[in-house]
Amino acid sequence: MNGLGKDTCIPKHLWIIYLTLLGVTLGVAVCVGVFAAPVIFHADDLLGGGVLNHYQEGVIMTEIFVRSNYLITFTSIAVLLVEAYHFFVFCRDKITFFSAFAVVWMGLMFTLYYTPQIIEFQQMGESILKNELFQKTHFASELDYKLFVLSLAVLFVRYLYRKIER
Repeated sequence: MNGLGKDTCIPKHLWIIYLTLLGVTLGVAVCVGVFAAPVIFHADDLLGGGVLNHYQEGVIMTEIFVRSNYLITFTSIAVLLVEAYHFFVFCRDKITFFSAFAVVWMGLMFTLYYTPQIIEFQQMGESILKNELFQKTHFASELDYKLFVLSLAVLFVRYLYRKIER
């Protein structure tokens, strides 16, 4: 029992909601990472110099991530529940299993560890930008976010591929 449609492991209406959630979260994550971040961190190019400093740009970007984290957390929990159910009823394959594991792990690490850690650092003021621990944490959070997006894309595309394959 693997795949989509009539022989799916969950009811069709729930399956549609699940795939829509994966697609919407992927779209939001890409928009935040690919569109919002580069614009925010290059505000001087758009507005002229001296409007925002790098620290202020980071505070704005953090707020965007905080707001998108609600969706990321919700999606991570939904993936955990749906894919755990698939696992226990033998409705799975290796690609969806590992990509789902990565989505849950990376999504929750980003929302529950990295974002609060960055906020805590930011509360120390602008001088934190020169702190080596902050820089390493920020780099790790960027890597985590990229792996989350990649894993989510793999999970989503895998289900679409399986549907087309039928």
